[in-house]
Amino acid sequence: MRFADPVVLLLLLLPAGYALYLWRSRRRMPPEQLALPAFHFLEQEPASGRARWQPLLIALRLLAVVLLVLALARPQTPREVREIRLRSRNIMLALDISSSMKAGDFQPGNRLAVARRVLAQFIQLRQGDLVGLVLFAGRAFLQAPLTPDVALLQKILEGVDIGLLPDGTAIGTALALSMGQLKDLPVKASTIVLITDGANNTGRPTPLVAAEAARSLGIRIQAIGLSTLDTSSVALNGVWRVGNTAARLTGRDEAALLRMAERTGGRYYRATDAAVLDGIMKQIDQAERVEVRVGEIRDYRELYPYLLAPALLLLLLELGLGLTWLRTLP
Repeated sequence: MRFADPVVLLLLLLPAGYALYLWRSRRRMPPEQLALPAFHFLEQEPASGRARWQPLLIALRLLAVVLLVLALARPQTPREVREIRLRSRNIMLALDISSSMKAGDFQPGNRLAVARRVLAQFIQLRQGDLVGLVLFAGRAFLQAPLTPDVALLQKILEGVDIGLLPDGTAIGTALALSMGQLKDLPVKASTIVLITDGANNTGRPTPLVAAEAARSLGIRIQAIGLSTLDTSSVALNGVWRVGNTAARLTGRDEAALLRMAERTGGRYYRATDAAVLDGIMKQIDQAERVEVRVGEIRDYRELYPYLLAPALLLLLLELGLGLTWLRTLP
């Protein structure tokens, strides 16, 4: 049940204050009285039945006022409730924007440019889903909270670039910030997609501690590591090669990402070029969506007549008793 106009309930303070005033002044003498000889012999006489029932008039009046105020607040109860079944997901994207994402081993552009393009395509398919974006380097920042507005999120993604945050790789902090957006939503439909090309080297908590927190909440982490098969050298003009121009995920780095993802029921993917990254995002896109049942109230039934009618009856009863059996002289 709900009240359509709950502010009206403040009027209940009036009958409550009046009742308190009557209770505190029950033994107080009236300010003006007619002086008559004292009849002490009448003090021992019991009060008549009508005198004992005199407070009933006040009680009827106060109860009627309370019922009238409740009726004015318009109590309502759901009349028609329909169950809606939705198949949607809540996805937080955690994107690495550290300086190592400048590496040009992913073409065209660099690692960040390719990641932006693939994520934009992924977001475009998220009709009906809630998607958010966390950027991280030496610190993590919530760039976009969970939203169904995919067009807005794509526009935000276009402005993402390296240098927005101090350099570093705070994976654990990014995961914790992403979990903060998902913790109050259905956990079976909640996922964090982590895209990075390095190992955690700053921030709190550590990635494994964050993964344990995600596991306890039931949130899956899908980890994607960006690293070509061989970044020890790149070709110049098809002939000359220069070495060590791009950072590469080590076996230890990938093992940490694998352990973190598997601990939460997710998977670790290695993206070696733009095509592989696009395929990975399609695999995540094809993951089964969880069916969520939502009860939608379409109409309410008004209950005020059930309060208004008794209130009027109580007022009529109070008036009738005051004019007949419980009448008093002015």
